[in-house]
Amino acid sequence: MTNLTEDSIQKILSTVIDVHTGLDLVSSENVKNISIDDEIVNVELLLKYPAINYHEDLKGSVEEALSKEGVNYSNISIKSKIAAYAVQGGVPALPGVKNIIAVASGKGGVGKSTTAVNIALSLQSEGANVALLDADIYGPSQPRMLGVKDLRPEESKEGNMKPVLAHGIQAMSIGFLVEEASPMVWRGPMVTQALEQLLKNTEWEDVDYMIVDLPPGTGDTQLTLSQKIPVSGAVIVTTPQDIALIDAQKGLAMFEKVNIPILGIVENMSIHICSNCNHAEEIFGNGGGERMAATSNTKFLGALPLKLEIRTDVDEGTPSVAKDPESKVSMMYQKIARNVAATLSLQSESIGAFPKITIE
Repeated sequence: MTNLTEDSIQKILSTVIDVHTGLDLVSSENVKNISIDDEIVNVELLLKYPAINYHEDLKGSVEEALSKEGVNYSNISIKSKIAAYAVQGGVPALPGVKNIIAVASGKGGVGKSTTAVNIALSLQSEGANVALLDADIYGPSQPRMLGVKDLRPEESKEGNMKPVLAHGIQAMSIGFLVEEASPMVWRGPMVTQALEQLLKNTEWEDVDYMIVDLPPGTGDTQLTLSQKIPVSGAVIVTTPQDIALIDAQKGLAMFEKVNIPILGIVENMSIHICSNCNHAEEIFGNGGGERMAATSNTKFLGALPLKLEIRTDVDEGTPSVAKDPESKVSMMYQKIARNVAATLSLQSESIGAFPKITIE
């Protein structure tokens, strides 16, 4: 290219699509700066979600687009800036937390908690500060999944609780406060009060994303979350099975009724991979989550396999993303997490929210 100008470079960048937002780099306002030094084109990109594991792929796409138009020398730098996004009206912000993302399912047994913990760890691996709240008061599972079931929260100087640290994320659960085998024989009002206390009496520190692992269904906990807790968006977890999809649709409709945006749908157990012969079989059906996303006009965030190691990893307290970040399964979780954060980044930012943090 003989005449290198900012306008010509910007035109080229408008052809590069971010696979997680579906938008080009220019229209999504990801191009922070363009400078030309002799024949070297310098491009600074600023993504609105954490994506360290995507930087090299995106850099390659930009370099390829520039090369096709005759740019022989380029220098591409990519950073991320995480903002706080709008929540349902009339609900005050939670101190120390920018964004709360609820992970929900219409029924139990679809792998929601496993999905939630691996999404949280994936966002952390992408460069964000992450917290995980176990909102299942009757059946807390995150302390065991995170490998910290024997720990107890420390008390702060103000008399609040400090979150438990596990695999680099902040965590809180009723499971840290009671014995694992002790049943919570509580009525609904006590459950909702406990949830509020776990959230508001914990001193969260500079959290970019809090993942809330909800109990299955559409009961008291979900209603409390929608009425009293500032939620930026929700993720629905389902299996391809028709029965699971029916219940998942109810969960999706609940969030729509309370004006909490649906960030997308994750299809778990989409295909079974035999641990002995690697034979793949769709034992719960095919494509149900993707069809549900299409009919609900929401995003399909990704599919996950039914794989023995995913279950054994959380049972051992080292979820897949923490145990082996480079594994194929971990990369699936990481892509889903980037899709979640990228979809959230398309929403309106919260007015008067946190100062923005830049991730190198």
